Amino acid sequence: MNKPVLPDFLSNILVVLTRTSHPANIGSAARAMKTMGLTNLTLVAPNLMQTPMTTQPPVFDSTNPDTFALPEESFILASGAKDVLENAHVVATLNEALADTTLSCALTSRRRELTAPLYTPREIMPSLLDTARAEQKIALVFGNETYGLSIEEVQSCNRLITINGNPEYFSLNLAQAVQVICYELFSHVNSSMAHLIQPKNLATHQQTHDMVAHLRQVMDKAGFFNRRNETRLMRRMAAMFDRAQLSTEDIDILRGFYNTINQQIQKKQD
Repeated sequence: MNKPVLPDFLSNILVVLTRTSHPANIGSAARAMKTMGLTNLTLVAPNLMQTPMTTQPPVFDSTNPDTFALPEESFILASGAKDVLENAHVVATLNEALADTTLSCALTSRRRELTAPLYTPREIMPSLLDTARAEQKIALVFGNETYGLSIEEVQSCNRLITINGNPEYFSLNLAQAVQVICYELFSHVNSSMAHLIQPKNLATHQQTHDMVAHLRQVMDKAGFFNRRNETRLMRRMAAMFDRAQLSTEDIDILRGFYNTINQQIQKKQD
């Protein structure tokens, strides 16, 4: 069966990472996005830190955003989503990233004294998808790993989203948060999973009947009916196999098993 085609309106949804510090998180976020059908990534003033793999992190120049190039570490963590990184848009400010958007959703886990509506991912996704279907741009905005979004960045958005979790300990990695949000969004797309289901070649009535007859022969040879009602028992066995809706592969396995048992019985009798 052919794989389903992703809806075009997903291209209207942007993931915006602001002031991201770890190169691996950018790559992992890209992978999380593409896994859920999103490919538009915007980086706002990336402020990359030194890591064992990225010993000389690139420095972002706000006057020349287009010259910024992600390090190899980001591409390694992106795995098969390297194209998301290659096509990422790099800007100096969040306002630039949000310029063409209609809805902008700030991801926050802190109490905010703001008037923007607060939603869980599950609550807001249907409305976001309706907006995307209407060919309007949407931004999902994630803050820095250590400090999150600043109050000014949150105020630039017109929606707030909080991933609900353990109030005593809530510490999602940036890429994990991106994955949660992207999954929740994709779950409302209702993409078919039929292509993942292995086709089942159901056994015919005759095949099932012959298999049960084969089983009867083996059971009889093993002496199973010596103290049991053969007719009643086999009637129940036949009904059980009919309910199971066996495949032709199932029939082949069972009959192969019966042949092996029959051979072992024959050896003992000889």
